[in-house]
Amino acid sequence: MLNRNSPGSLSCGSARHPWIAIAFWIVLIAAAVGSSCQMNFNDAQDIDGSQSQTAQRLYENIYGEIPPEETVVVQGVAASVDDPQFRAYVGELTSRLRALPETASVTSYYETGNEALVSRDRLALILPVVLKGDIADAEHTVGPMLGVLDDMERDGFKAVSAGDGSISRDWNKTAERDLARGEMVGIPAALIVLLFVFGAAVAAGVPIVLGFLGIVVAFGATAFISRFFNISSVVVNMITMIGLAVGIDYSLFLVERFREERAKGVAKVEAIGRAGDTASRAVLFSGITVIIALSGLFIVPSGLFKGMAIGAIFVVIAAVALALTLLPAVLSLLGDRVNWLHLPGRGSTSDAGRKDGFFDKTTAAVIRHPVIAASATLILLIGAAIPALTINLGSPGMSEMPAQLESGQAFRVLDTKFSAGRIGPAYVLVEGDVRSAAGQDAIARLRDQVESDSDFAGIAKIDYSDDGALAAVHVLVNGDPIGEPARQVVDRLRNAYVPAAFDGTGLEAHVGGASAGTTDYVNTMNSYLPVVIGFVLALSFVLLLMVFRSIVIPVKAIIMNLLSVGAAYGLIVLVFQHGVGAGLLGFHQVDTVAAFLPIFLFAVLFGLSMDYHVFLLSRIQERYGETGDNTGAVAYGLRSTARIITGAAAIMLMVFGGFALGDMVDLQQMGFGLAVAVFLDATIVRSILVPASMELLGDKNWYLPSWLAWLPRIDVEGAAPEQSGSTSNRTFVPEFGLASGGGD
Repeated sequence: MLNRNSPGSLSCGSARHPWIAIAFWIVLIAAAVGSSCQMNFNDAQDIDGSQSQTAQRLYENIYGEIPPEETVVVQGVAASVDDPQFRAYVGELTSRLRALPETASVTSYYETGNEALVSRDRLALILPVVLKGDIADAEHTVGPMLGVLDDMERDGFKAVSAGDGSISRDWNKTAERDLARGEMVGIPAALIVLLFVFGAAVAAGVPIVLGFLGIVVAFGATAFISRFFNISSVVVNMITMIGLAVGIDYSLFLVERFREERAKGVAKVEAIGRAGDTASRAVLFSGITVIIALSGLFIVPSGLFKGMAIGAIFVVIAAVALALTLLPAVLSLLGDRVNWLHLPGRGSTSDAGRKDGFFDKTTAAVIRHPVIAASATLILLIGAAIPALTINLGSPGMSEMPAQLESGQAFRVLDTKFSAGRIGPAYVLVEGDVRSAAGQDAIARLRDQVESDSDFAGIAKIDYSDDGALAAVHVLVNGDPIGEPARQVVDRLRNAYVPAAFDGTGLEAHVGGASAGTTDYVNTMNSYLPVVIGFVLALSFVLLLMVFRSIVIPVKAIIMNLLSVGAAYGLIVLVFQHGVGAGLLGFHQVDTVAAFLPIFLFAVLFGLSMDYHVFLLSRIQERYGETGDNTGAVAYGLRSTARIITGAAAIMLMVFGGFALGDMVDLQQMGFGLAVAVFLDATIVRSILVPASMELLGDKNWYLPSWLAWLPRIDVEGAAPEQSGSTSNRTFVPEFGLASGGGD
C-alpha cells in the first residue's frame, strides 16, 4: 500500500489524471520561457571582501561606476601613420565613432600628438574609446561600434577592438557556439545509447524530451533569480550539461522500471505506481545527494560559484520534479506504445542481468582475484592523479582566446606593438590626504618604482577626488592582464612597491584591476577547495551512514569518489597543462588550469558518482539482507545494475564529451574532466574496485558500531513485495534496493 505522500502515490496520481499533470507543466514551461528572455548576466569574478573588490568599491564611490572602455587598433598594410591616407582613414573612423549615441569619447593621435598611441614601427595606432553606460551593458552597447569597424574594413586598412564590451561579446558568442556544438554531438550520441539500452525509439526519445524540458524550467527560474543576484553567463553551459545528464538518467531509470513491471503483466497504472515507489525514490535520493554536493559551491565567496550553484540546483530540482510527475503522466498516455519503433534484433533487456552475461563473468573474475584487481585499480587511479601535484591554477586570459576572434586579434597587436595592459589596467586606490606633501611624495615614489620596472608600461593617469581624500593611480601592465605573468607583476606591485611607497605615511593603498582581481580569485579557489571538500564529505558521510547503516560503506564510498576525482584532476593537468595528447584530442595546451575547475568538478562529480554508488550498493545490500551471502550479493548487485549504470554513465560521457569539443579552453577542461571522471567511476571503480573491496572485507562491509544503532533509517526505495518462500532477513538490513535494473 502506498503512502499518500510517497513518490509512488504522486506517480499514481499523475498517471490517473495525466492531462492535469501535463496542463500544469505546460503553464510552468510557458512561464519559464517568458522568464528566460530576461536573463541578466554579470561575469565579474569579484571575491567578497578581497582587496581588489575594496579598491573597486572605493573607486566607484568617488568617481561613479568605471565606464566600459575599448581600444580600437588600426593597422595599415603598406601605409604608415604619417601617410595622408592613414590619417584620412583614421579621421573618418573617428568621426563615425563619435557620431554613435553609445560613444562617450574617442581619443585620436592626430588631435593629441600623444606618441604612446602609435606603434614603434608606425604601422599601427590605437584609438581609446569610452562607451556610455556601465560595464554590465557593454556587451550590447559595443555592438554599433563594432558594426562601424566592420563597415570601415577596406583594402590596406583594418580596425579591430579589444575591451570590456568586445571581449565579453566574443566570449559569450563563442560559449554559445560551443554549447550548440556540444548539444549537436552529445544529444545524438545519448539517443544512440538510449536506443541500445531500451531497444525502442519511443522509449529512447522520452528521456531526451524530459531532459530538455528540465533545462527550460531551470533557465526560467535562474533568469528570475538573476534580477536580484549576479549570475555568470557560464550558468548557461552549467544548466545545459547538468540538465541533460541528470534529466536523461532519471527518466531512464523510471522508464526502464515501468517496462519491467509491464513485462511481468502488471496493470499500467499499478506498474507506474511501482516504478514510482521504487525507482522514483532512487531518483529523489539521487537528486538530494547531487544538491548536497552542489550546495558546497555556496561556501565560496564568489558570485560566479553562487550563480553556478543556483543554476545547477534548479536543473536538478526540475529533473526530479519532471520524473516524479510529468513522466508518469506521459507513460500513462503512452502505455505499451512506449515500446513502439522497436529495433530489429534488440530485446528489452541485454545479457547484463543473466548469470552467464558479460558483467557477471567480469565480476566473477574480479571476485576470484580481489587482491590483484584492487591493487591494479589503485595503482592506475593513483598514477593518474599524480600529475595533479603540479597543477597551476589560473584564469583563461586573452592569449588563450580562439585566434579567429577579432578581440583576440586586437589583443595580439596590442601585446606586440603597444601595451596589452591598456585593456585591463591595474589601479592603486590611495586613501588619505593625497594632496599633502607626504601624499605627493608617496605617489612619486610609486611612479619611480613602476617606471623603473620593465614589466610595467608606466602610469597611464592619476585621478584625484574633489575633496582630496582619494587618488586613483592607473598602472599599465605589460602582457595579458589576467595571464600568470601579469598576476606575478601585480603581486610585486601589491606586496613590494606599494608598501615601500606608502608605509609610514598614514595613507592606505589598495590594489585593484583585472590582474589583482584574478589573483584574489585564484588564491580564494586554493584556500576554499579543502573547505568545500570537507563540507560535502561530511554531509555525504552522514547521509550514507543512515542509508546503509554501515560505517564501512560510507568511508569506502568517499575514498573511491576521491580517487576518481583525483584521477580526473591529474589527467586534466597532464593533457592541458603538460600537453600530453592535447593536439591529438584537439585541445589547447595552456599554462594554467581554470581556477574554478577543482571546486566545480569535485562538487558536481561527487554528486553524480554517488548516484551510481548508491544505485549499486543498495542492490548489493538488498541481496545480502535476503541471503546473508556477501559474495553472491556482490555478484547479483553488479549483474542486475550493470546495464542501467553503464547506459547512464555512457549518456553522461557523451554529453560531457560533446562540450569538450568547443573552442573555449575552460569549457574544454570542464567537459574533458567531467567525461573522464564519469568514465573512470562507472568502469574501473564500479566494475572492479567496488566488487574487489567488498569481497576482501566480506561481512565487515556491513559493520555498524552498537553506539550508532540509534541512527534513523532512510528508505531510499521502499520495500519490495515479499516473495513466497523467501528467507528474507529484512529485520537485519532494511530493503534499500533500486529496482531499476533487473530482477531475480
